[in-house]
Amino acid sequence: MNIVNFLADFYLPAKSLSKMIIAALAIFYIHKQAYILIGLFFTRKFKHTNNYHKYAILIPARNEEIVIGNLIDSISKQDYPKEYLTIFVVADNCTDNTAKIAREKGAIVYEHNNPDERTKGYGLRYLFNEIERDYGIKSFEGYFIFDADNLLKKDYISRMNDTFDSGVKVVTSYRNTKNFDENWVASSYALHWLHSIRFRHRARSVLRLATNIQGTGFLFANELVENGWPYVSLTEDRAFTADAVAKGYQISYNDEAMFYDEQPTSIRISIRQRIRWSKGHLQAFVQTGPLLVYKIIVGNIPMQIKLWKEERQRRKIEPKLIGVNDNEEDNIPKTCLQSDIAGVSYKKIPWYSVIIEEIRVRWAAFDTLAQLFPQVIIKAFLWIFISLILYSFYRGANGLDNIFVFSGGNWLAKFIRDNIFGVKVSIGPGFKAMWVAFVLTILWRIIMRISLDLETALAGAYLFIVERKRIKKIPLIKKILYCFTWTTFDIMYRYSMYMALFMKVEWKVIPHTSNIKIEDISD
Repeated sequence: MNIVNFLADFYLPAKSLSKMIIAALAIFYIHKQAYILIGLFFTRKFKHTNNYHKYAILIPARNEEIVIGNLIDSISKQDYPKEYLTIFVVADNCTDNTAKIAREKGAIVYEHNNPDERTKGYGLRYLFNEIERDYGIKSFEGYFIFDADNLLKKDYISRMNDTFDSGVKVVTSYRNTKNFDENWVASSYALHWLHSIRFRHRARSVLRLATNIQGTGFLFANELVENGWPYVSLTEDRAFTADAVAKGYQISYNDEAMFYDEQPTSIRISIRQRIRWSKGHLQAFVQTGPLLVYKIIVGNIPMQIKLWKEERQRRKIEPKLIGVNDNEEDNIPKTCLQSDIAGVSYKKIPWYSVIIEEIRVRWAAFDTLAQLFPQVIIKAFLWIFISLILYSFYRGANGLDNIFVFSGGNWLAKFIRDNIFGVKVSIGPGFKAMWVAFVLTILWRIIMRISLDLETALAGAYLFIVERKRIKKIPLIKKILYCFTWTTFDIMYRYSMYMALFMKVEWKVIPHTSNIKIEDISD
């Protein structure tokens, strides 16, 4: 028992340290409770406009001959003026008729064949390079990105244009699912996207922060890619999001712009995709975390200094060009960034607006860092090492004295011990106490997870209620089933993160087989 006693001595100080770490980690998620409340009731609205902007629509596709024609058809049927839209497809390492079908549908197609460049990001990088060569990035004011399995509601581009015309440089949209009720795997994805909309996108958009891009169905200004597309990791969307936030951009959300996509129906393919997402999530944290920390610390100060220097230079040059002498220049009203100089109009930015913007960009950077921070891995390590292993040794050395079988602070454990099974366990020091403590700790963990999963199921029921007008009609019994099976999405997230730490992950295509057309699912 010497080794048991030795390790048992570490439990209490380790437990105190664990509590401090958990409390510190709360900084990364406690604010999200406010987002949930805001998202329940509010979303950002945008004024409809007839000021049309010129867009390029980019579709990276690998062996998507079944679905790509339907996407291009849904784009062609948009109520947005066709002369302002150009469709580009990159047939990325294709071995089927994707390129042929896309050309027949009127798209401009580039074929990228490089087996060593397999991620979606490489295809987009190639496509942007080709566009720069043949047209110039600045030829288009904004760029849409869609996956080949997507379908667009008739007014999708018009509604996204409303947001773009308001001055927002990056905007995402309402992601619906065309095979929602195909099986429980697809429905889990569908509910996940609805959850993201209701509890993430809406609130962050209202607060003028930065929500996260989720792979497809988004629009951004040409200035974000004036130097090309550098995001070629396993999850290019996370890298794009973090980089845009680090540069100070808002990422807004338009609740009226709806598109549909196809979700996996195979658990094997789903697991493979989730591990890839998790690996890409960790890569994005490592690659962009320092940029976000830098943004949190310095905010827009470098940009303010740059603008201040530019204005100083203008003050030296422009007054002399239009007959203002140095003495008169001293009497020109100044603001913190820009001024009206001798009849030349520059936008004035009041000091309080600068402060508000500083708060916004720093908070957006922190919020994005909080999304990327792998706290689930840290919490798992603390539980295994302290709550499971050291606690078991501690009980082996000290015994169990009136410990509830169903211990724990969650509501389910309290309900069970208060109303169903309130038995306590007492065992003297020894190996039996150690192993009983080990088993009980696992039981407590399971009960805690079940309580959270039941809460998740209730959230699923809420989503079915509030989104009932926008999702397809599904029998009640299926809705109830899907509320409970949706909990597997979170379970898969946690374990895919653990696996991604140790696995080498390669990007593999997700097959799309649904031949549904936009007319089949949209009013």
